[in-house]
Amino acid sequence: MDEIDHKILNLIQGSFPVDPEPYRIIGEQAGITEDEAFERIGKLRESGIIRRIGAVFDPKKMGFTSTLCAARVPETKLAAFVEAVNAYPGVTHNYRRNHDYNVWFTFIAETEEALNLFLSEIREKTGITDILSLRAVRTFKINASFDF
Repeated sequence: MDEIDHKILNLIQGSFPVDPEPYRIIGEQAGITEDEAFERIGKLRESGIIRRIGAVFDPKKMGFTSTLCAARVPETKLAAFVEAVNAYPGVTHNYRRNHDYNVWFTFIAETEEALNLFLSEIREKTGITDILSLRAVRTFKINASFDF
């Protein structure tokens, strides 16, 4: 990564342009062409430096409900469990942790009933019954941006 890549990362992590030509705007701000901005961001995604480009919404303000889940999954069932969980469009994160509860994921649903149905289906499909639903009691939003 060079200075321009760092500049691009600083520009897009807080506000990716909502515009028909976002890469033109990023290019202008970074002092490069639209094509170069597109190419550089593509390379940053391919290398895993950028994992995701997308909006972050507050599910509660949109009338949805959500939960953080923690599951205790034996190593032999890990791949099948992750695949089953990831098949649901309401799953926004799914990651492994070095803990007894080794798979953590978030799920967003339109209703409490849909959320409970999802958890029941996952338990039934995978045979993994030790899944905690850790509902937020109070929300803390941390701005996870980094100065490059």
